[in-house]
Amino acid sequence: MELGRRFADKSVIVTGAASGIGRATAIRLAAEGARVLATDLNEAGLSSLREARPGIDIRAGSASDEAFALQVVADWTAQAGGLDVLINMAGVIRSGHAADMTLDDFMACVTVNLGSTFLMCREALPHLERSRGNIVNAASTSSHFGHPFLTGYAASKGAVAAFTQSLAWEYLKRGVRVNAVAPGGIETPLAQSVQTGMVEGADWDLYTHLSPLNGFAAPDRIAGVIAMLASDDGAHMNGAIVRVDGGVHA
Repeated sequence: MELGRRFADKSVIVTGAASGIGRATAIRLAAEGARVLATDLNEAGLSSLREARPGIDIRAGSASDEAFALQVVADWTAQAGGLDVLINMAGVIRSGHAADMTLDDFMACVTVNLGSTFLMCREALPHLERSRGNIVNAASTSSHFGHPFLTGYAASKGAVAAFTQSLAWEYLKRGVRVNAVAPGGIETPLAQSVQTGMVEGADWDLYTHLSPLNGFAAPDRIAGVIAMLASDDGAHMNGAIVRVDGGVHA
C-alpha cells in the first residue's frame, strides 16, 4: 500500500511502542513522514523497532513513572522543536477472579493503563496547545462491554475512555483534539497473554462471543485508524472512542 505524507514535519511521541499496536503505529506514522519518538520499558523491542524503521528515535522507560514522563516530553520537545501528536499505547493486563484479585494486580492495570495516559497527556498538553495538535489514547472494547476475569483491565480502560472525553471537552476551545481507539480481536502480545495467562478456572464459554468471525486482525489495522484520527483527515473528530473489533460488538 502506498502511503501519503500526512505527518511530514510533524513531531510525534508513541508510548508502548516496542510491540503490538504501539509498534505498528510508530512505523505507520514514520512511514507517513513523522519524526517519531518511541518509548517503552522493553529495550530489546525498541531496538527491534528501530531496525525495522531506521530514523525512529527510541527511549526506554515507563510512561507511568512521573519522572520519566516529565523528562521524556521535555527532552523530546526540545530536540524536535515541539510536539504535534501524542499516541498513548502503553498498557498491561492482569487476569483474575474478581473475588480473589489482589489490590496490587488491580492497581497495576490502573497505574499503567490510566496513569501513564494521564501523565503523558499532562506533560504534552502545553506543547500540543501551541501546535494545535492532538492526542490518541488506547481504550478497549472492554471499556464498554463485559470482559470477564479482566475487571482491573476493563476498569482502567473505561477510565481512559472517560478521561479522553472529558479532556476533549476541556480543550475544545484551546485547539487540542483528544480521541481514543477501542480495539478488540487484534493479534498483539497483550491479547495473547489473555489466552495463555487466563486465570485458572475461568469459564471460556463467556468468551465465545468476543472472537471476530473473520479472525483476529494484525496491529497495523488499528495503526491505520490511529493515523486517520491523528491526521487532518480526523479534524472533525474530537472526544470519539472509535471501536475497531471486526464487528463483534455490532
